[in-house]
Amino acid sequence: MNLARPFVKWAGGKSQLLTEIRAKYPERIEKYCEPFVGGGAVLFDIIHTFHPKEVLINDINEELINTYIQIKTACENVITLLSKLQKIYRHSTPEEKKRLFLEKRERYNSLAISGNKKEKLEKAALFIFLNKTCFNGLYRVNSKGLFNVPFNKAKNPLLCDEENLRECSNALQNVCIKSGDYSQTKDFIDDKTFVYIDPPYRPLSATSAFTSYNKNQFTDKEQIELGSFIIEITNKGALIVASNSDPKNINKNDNFFDDLYSNFTIKRVFASRIINANAKKRHAINELLISN
Repeated sequence: MNLARPFVKWAGGKSQLLTEIRAKYPERIEKYCEPFVGGGAVLFDIIHTFHPKEVLINDINEELINTYIQIKTACENVITLLSKLQKIYRHSTPEEKKRLFLEKRERYNSLAISGNKKEKLEKAALFIFLNKTCFNGLYRVNSKGLFNVPFNKAKNPLLCDEENLRECSNALQNVCIKSGDYSQTKDFIDDKTFVYIDPPYRPLSATSAFTSYNKNQFTDKEQIELGSFIIEITNKGALIVASNSDPKNINKNDNFFDDLYSNFTIKRVFASRIINANAKKRHAINELLISN
């Protein structure tokens, strides 16, 4: 089996930090849980490397989870829909490309994920299409839960990576997929489980919070509640690695996570993240890897 890769670009995706995260893996992983799956870079890496017997992934973003489910259960149908969109996009003028994007964004926002199989498939294909053609691959919604990221003017992005979608589908066959609050994964986690936790990052600035991918904000209160959850599953005997932003990039006296995870190992690792709208001021910054 070839290595499946994330089928979407995701804010805070972990592909570039895999080497650092791999160094935290245990020797064997037979049971794996990811309460905030996002783009799934760590998920696919662990499935390829360890072939765990039990896997549970979860995310609060219902649209993302629907896409995982459709790729798992109806991959060829997703490919068919995406291939049609790719053909239309590639034969369109720049103005037509933008018009197509706006049309599909409106259609996406008009769809609800109901029990209708055709509707779920269409929304999954549109989810991937919009991810590949919107600005910087962001997933951002407004207070009403409507996707509102603008067009990115991409000329010919690979909208339908058939080979990788099939690899992702194969990798997901034995994976339990849920949507909802991360706390619902608690009963699955025991002393045989390796858990990777990649929550919405604590914003480094007021403007960096705009990448929120659901209408519920993840504030310091939620970060503290997550800290309590991590302590709880640590007490169950689970092995845990968690990621987050490093407040010390902005304020060297900000000890929020150092205090919250004072009984854990905290490693600062370099990541190429964009934290400034001015390209000249962009640089590698630290992120945190927290482990027990």
